[in-house]
Amino acid sequence: MGSVSSPTPAASSEPLTLRLPALQTSPKFIFFTDFDGTITQQDSNDFLTDNLGYGAVKRKGGNHDVLSGRRHFRDIFQEMMDSISTPYDQCIDQLLKNITLDEGFKEFFYWARENNVPIVVLSGGMEPIIRALLSHFLGKDEADTLQIVSNDVAPRPGKSLNDEGGWQIVFHDASGFGHDKSIEIRPYADLPENERPVLFYAGDGVSDLSAAKETDLLFAKAGRDLVTYCENQRVPFTTFENFSEILSTVKDIVAGKLSVKDAATGRK
Repeated sequence: MGSVSSPTPAASSEPLTLRLPALQTSPKFIFFTDFDGTITQQDSNDFLTDNLGYGAVKRKGGNHDVLSGRRHFRDIFQEMMDSISTPYDQCIDQLLKNITLDEGFKEFFYWARENNVPIVVLSGGMEPIIRALLSHFLGKDEADTLQIVSNDVAPRPGKSLNDEGGWQIVFHDASGFGHDKSIEIRPYADLPENERPVLFYAGDGVSDLSAAKETDLLFAKAGRDLVTYCENQRVPFTTFENFSEILSTVKDIVAGKLSVKDAATGRK
């Protein structure tokens, strides 16, 4: 999808657990995951675009352009969000009514917490929407325990978020992805072998392309764009239908019954 250079993080004198928060409990495994269409059954940004913005046909054409390398995801997503003029609070209200949680995620969430497998949400979406939906699904206290790294939202000049045409997306970084998820994962991957946890990632679509090659085992949602990308780029992966399947595989790896290499079975 074109050459997108990621900034190299500067050396820091901060303690390692401040720079890499998922290490605070000294885990042996860390689970990075996309949000939309992965933790949720629907993509909230696609829902807004299809129902309140310029529609599904144009959105799908943009995704195809990203997968084929003709355009950057950042530019497509900017156009998607700019096509929505509905006030932000009304957008969130529509999402709370229409977006549902993956049927296996809640069980995975509690198992991961009990077994010291931190979950880090890496999203190409917007944090206020993600927080609102997770609070709705899990309860606010539970949702607040999750680290979320994503884009943000801001009012347009002279307006408030809840005005008609009043909000705009604020991208996480300057990359062609808008949020290059590899920037968050790579410092964990680059740790010395004796300090480095096993890294998992779950995703489904074009916003996950930057993360696809960064972890030890990639879970790609069956039937979605990420599977096609992984096959085209020869990135090892395994498919999943829901988080119940992910939980079964991760449990076996944590218990030493299955290696990450053997788990990467490709399209099922």
